[in-house]
Amino acid sequence: MSGNTFGTLFRITTWGESHGPGIGVAVDGCPPNIPLDESVIQAWLDRRRPGQAVTSTSRKETDQAKILSGVFDGRTTGTPIMILVENRDAKSHAYSSIANVFRPGHGDFTYQAKYGIRDWRGGGRASARETVGRVGGGAVAGAVLATENISVVAHTVALGSVTAKTFDPKAIFQNMFFCADSHAAKKMENEVAELKKQGDSLGGIVEIRARNVPAGLGEPVFDKLDADLAKALMSIGAVKGVEIGAGFAAAALRGSQNNDAITPAGFSTNNAGGILAGISNGDEIIIRVAVKPIPSISMEQDTIDIRNNPARITIQGRHDISAIPRINVVCEAMVNLVIADHLLRQRAIKQNPFNSKTDIAK
Repeated sequence: MSGNTFGTLFRITTWGESHGPGIGVAVDGCPPNIPLDESVIQAWLDRRRPGQAVTSTSRKETDQAKILSGVFDGRTTGTPIMILVENRDAKSHAYSSIANVFRPGHGDFTYQAKYGIRDWRGGGRASARETVGRVGGGAVAGAVLATENISVVAHTVALGSVTAKTFDPKAIFQNMFFCADSHAAKKMENEVAELKKQGDSLGGIVEIRARNVPAGLGEPVFDKLDADLAKALMSIGAVKGVEIGAGFAAAALRGSQNNDAITPAGFSTNNAGGILAGISNGDEIIIRVAVKPIPSISMEQDTIDIRNNPARITIQGRHDISAIPRINVVCEAMVNLVIADHLLRQRAIKQNPFNSKTDIAK
């Protein structure tokens, strides 16, 4: 198993490296007759594209999506969808000085340990550029979810020492950090400017909300909806933690406080984050992820070379100061993929001819 494929009925396989000719995704299992064209994919890729925010790398990639198969006359055909994005602004020479040195916080050391070889140009497969394929696949999944009026949106809760205090959905796309608190967004901009001068980087917290998810999605016992969501989000390189609903705060609550009372109108609270016993309960699904600081910093650091000799390293090249806000759309994409997959799995159960009130023993 190579670990490059994700999903059960709705599946994606991503491929490509940061400094290779191109990068992309193959999507299999998408139902036919879903409205889809390159403009839909492009709108998602544009939100992930580098060079747009003060936290972003100066690498200039247009990230133009090309659909090579699986779509005809603006609709999916039910066959595999191949999406290609060409790399046009890779500057591999910036990494030649560290070809034999491991960068702290990166996958250099572990890729070398696993494969005995690594692509040192921008991190190769371990680069955040790998997420182009995820976003392309997530865009297709989003088109599937749109047919059921299911929406997924991510917003920045914290960046460095700045934490959002309010939640205004309208503010999310009105600032470069996709923060639902416009006042906090301004503070985030100031903090990023200061860190940029120091040559350091920032981590933060992103919250993802999924609305109109029907009750009943999720599989016992190992394919619980929350388990699959956690795996999907933890598979993003910069994510180091996931919580759902009350999350870790639930550990300090009593059962009487944590339980969501059920009324004829629905759940009175949402500490469960929209998921009970691994199955969606029809409430809004709320997930938060902890995003680590970008490991590529211009400050000098201790490390070793491939012969285990001590070394000092100063990383050159073009890098983000924070994975936020470009990671936000990646989080949305991964949540889309999980929900689309479980939606199709639930449809399979509902359409099963044995899943009826008919007494099949007769």
